[in-house]
Amino acid sequence: MKQKEFLATVLPVKDKLYRLAKRLLVSQEEAEDAVQEVILKLWKGKNRMKDYKNPEAFAMTMTKNYCLDRLKSKQASNLKIVHSNYQNDENLQKKVEVNDGVQLVFEIMETLPEKQRMVLQLRDVEQFEFHEISEMTDMNETAIRVNLSRARKAVRDQLLKQYNYGVS
Repeated sequence: MKQKEFLATVLPVKDKLYRLAKRLLVSQEEAEDAVQEVILKLWKGKNRMKDYKNPEAFAMTMTKNYCLDRLKSKQASNLKIVHSNYQNDENLQKKVEVNDGVQLVFEIMETLPEKQRMVLQLRDVEQFEFHEISEMTDMNETAIRVNLSRARKAVRDQLLKQYNYGVS
């Protein structure tokens, strides 16, 4: 595989790899490093990429595994937590409300068990199909649907609890 073919295969999924890495590692710098490492590993194994049915799913799986390894390593205690706000082109009050709502959902997602958080990220944020998530996580589609349902319910319950606080 030549450089142009490799770039045509990998560059379109770079943003998805980053979003997954950022969701798992939280730190922007750590996520960027993770994506860079994964792309480097893909480059080193570029001749084998033709053998994969879905190179995108393979790259996502590599990113997930790399991030989980980083979290388990000794350096995980040194990870810097950095949150960035999301911006919209609405008036300032709407921007603040949207940012708070999105940040609250992401904070709630951080409290979910790992499988639920992963499935919710891949399905609702990254918008992968169930069969693609199944390939990436080595879970069957039924387990993915169950974890997704539980994760959505937990997020919904926490949001209702937060927004209905003090209202009887």
